[in-house]
Amino acid sequence: MSTDEAALALGHRFHQALTARDWDGIRALLHPDATWTLPGDNTVSGTAEGADAVVDRARLIASYGLDFALEHVLVSRENVALALHNTARREDAVLDEHLATVCTLRDGRIARIETYLSDVPGMNAFFV
Repeated sequence: MSTDEAALALGHRFHQALTARDWDGIRALLHPDATWTLPGDNTVSGTAEGADAVVDRARLIASYGLDFALEHVLVSRENVALALHNTARREDAVLDEHLATVCTLRDGRIARIETYLSDVPGMNAFFV
């Protein structure tokens, strides 16, 4: 399997594990020292450091009832990004954001995740 095929497959596995709330599946894709950085100023913002913290971040985000609609898995020569459309609704807030979750790979696993958002103020209002 070529590097880009492996990255594409890893991106699909990450999304599948996230939507299935398969926390062990996500952990298996991560390096022990993986990080995940999200913009904004809310309960899910900042940098989670270490595989356990990254899984906890995914679990917290999912606990808000998000639908993680996959639009595309994008590959570079060595890395992968997921283009997502995340939506969720609470009685007092609506989330409707487009994002790119960029995964830096090392030795076939995710070493770093950085998320880019279309609506940081909307994210801040939703994740209180």
